[in-house]
Amino acid sequence: MKRCTLDKIASVTLRLGLDRNAVLGETIPAEAGTVIACRVKNAKTNYNTLEDVHGRMVALHPGDIIAGALGHRDALYGFSGHVPEKVAVGDELQLLNLGGVIGTGAEATAASGEPFRLEVLGSVLEFPYLATRVGIPANIARAALPTQPMPTRAEGLPPMVVLVGTCMDAGKTTAASILISELSHKGLRVAAGKLTGVSLRRDILQMQDCGAEPVAIFTDFGVVTTDERTAVPAAHSLIANLASCEPDLIVLEMGDGLLGTYGVQSLLSDEVIRGSIESVVLCAQDPVGSWGGQLLLRERYALEVDVVSGRVTDTPVGRRFCNEKLGLPAFNALREGKQLTDAVLKSLAARGVQVAAAAKVHA
Repeated sequence: MKRCTLDKIASVTLRLGLDRNAVLGETIPAEAGTVIACRVKNAKTNYNTLEDVHGRMVALHPGDIIAGALGHRDALYGFSGHVPEKVAVGDELQLLNLGGVIGTGAEATAASGEPFRLEVLGSVLEFPYLATRVGIPANIARAALPTQPMPTRAEGLPPMVVLVGTCMDAGKTTAASILISELSHKGLRVAAGKLTGVSLRRDILQMQDCGAEPVAIFTDFGVVTTDERTAVPAAHSLIANLASCEPDLIVLEMGDGLLGTYGVQSLLSDEVIRGSIESVVLCAQDPVGSWGGQLLLRERYALEVDVVSGRVTDTPVGRRFCNEKLGLPAFNALREGKQLTDAVLKSLAARGVQVAAAAKVHA
C-alpha cells in the first residue's frame, strides 16, 4: 500500500465519497467499476476537462493525479475503448469520457484529438472492516442505490415521457431539459433520469437546473456504462426510485441511439418499461433518421412517436418533412419549447392520461 493525494476525483465515483488523501493498492481487478488512481501524461487543448464530484468541469494537466473507474465506451462521436483484460501498476490507459471512465483501445478523433494518456498508479482502496487496516479495491457498485422492482401504473407509477434518439448528440438532453422547464412552469412536479449511456452527470444536472426533482442516472445503481445486460435492471430501479417521490410526471432520456450498443433496444423490448411509456419524443439528426426512427419504433416495438425534435428541426425543411411525410408535429426545443410541451401534453390526453397542474405564477 502507498498513499497519494488525488488532484481531481471524477464524478463516476461520486457515491463512494472518496477522500483526496487516498491509499492505493497494487491489486487491480480488471472489471467495470474498479476505481483506480492515474497520473495524466499528456497535455490537451480540447476535450481536456473532467467532470468532478461537484459537477464542475475541471481542466486536466500533465502530472495531475485523478481517480476514475474502469469501463467501456462505444461512441459514434468521441473516444471508444474497453476494459483491459488485466491491469497493473505502471500500465498506460486512456480517459474515455468526461465523467472519468477509463479504458484501453481509444484512438484519436478529428474533433477531440488524442485521448488523455494515463499512467496507472494503483487501485483506490476502501477499508470497510472496523478496527482493521485491511483495504479492498473500491468499486462504484459498492455504493449503489438498492435495486427495487419497478411499479406499474396500477401501483402508482406516474406517466412516463421518454426521449429517444437516432444517435448521440441528436438533441435529446436539450429537448428533455426544455420540456422539464415548461412543465415545471405549469406547476407540475417532474422527476427525470437518464437510462442508458456512459457515466456523466452533466445531462441530469442540466435537467435538475431546469426544475426536475429528483434526478437519477444509471451510475447511481452501480453501472459505469450500460449495455444489453445491465440496462434493464438499472432502469427498473431508477424508475422505481423516481416514482417513490410521487412526481406528476417522469421524463426519461435514453442515451445514445435506437441502434447503439448501450441497451436502448433491451429497454424498449422490456414489456414492463415499454408498457409504461405514455409519450415518445424522437430526436433525430436528419430526415432519414426521423423516418427510420418512426418506422423502427412502430414496427419493432409497437410504439408511436408523438413529436419530433432534435437537429432535424433546426430549419423549416426538416420540420416540413416531419409534418408532411411522417404526419408528425415537429418542434425545435430551443425556439419552440412551449409548442413541444403542448404536443406532449396533447399526446398524454389522447391516451386518457390527465395531468393536473398546481396553480403557479412565474414573473
